Amino acid sequence: MPAVIRAILTDIEGTTSSIHFVHQVLFPYSAAALPSFVATNRADPRIAGAMLAVAQELGTTDEPSLVAALLMWLAEDRKHPALKTLQGLIWESGYRAGAFKAHVYPEVADRLRHWQRSGLLLYVYSSGSVLAQKLFFGHSEAGDLLGLFSGYFDTTVGAKRDPASYQRVARSIGLLPGEIMFLSDIVEELDAARSCGMATIQVQRDGDISPTTRHSTVRGFNDVVVA
Repeated sequence: MPAVIRAILTDIEGTTSSIHFVHQVLFPYSAAALPSFVATNRADPRIAGAMLAVAQELGTTDEPSLVAALLMWLAEDRKHPALKTLQGLIWESGYRAGAFKAHVYPEVADRLRHWQRSGLLLYVYSSGSVLAQKLFFGHSEAGDLLGLFSGYFDTTVGAKRDPASYQRVARSIGLLPGEIMFLSDIVEELDAARSCGMATIQVQRDGDISPTTRHSTVRGFNDVVVA
């Protein structure tokens, strides 16, 4: 008998929010700000730690070389922990300055509130850092949504296409994998979550839905049925 779903774990890009906001607003903002941000704030322990990690990987302490590498990784959308830390800190300054608000699809906030009122626990799992996730939902176009979530996970628990990562998430939440429903637009992430026993929903907002998809597919959160 299938387990009763007690928690929803959601991706961000392409799932709760448009990938275009990340790539057309957040990434260009961090790319433009990164060199001066590092130079101005290099004494900050968080920034110093991130730059040290990059220096150790590249075998140089030359700051212009390190910044150039970070900008290249940003252009490649590399999921490097040091880059994600720096991006999160840069975005924090942008959010707090009112430079932008995070995009969420129109139905997402109301649906999240409905699920929370129904007794479901809500969690986020994204390749962006936990700081970036909290900034995102704390400064969304739909207002401050932070209070809707019980926790946040980033790639410090593991890669999103690795089944072991979802086992770690489930243990951290304190539920069996079968009691968690994972929402994402990426099939490989859904495959990994399903392989460890999670229920999965593919959120495909655009394009034709493949009749051979391995996962239940919806156009938006209003179509998600939590059994």
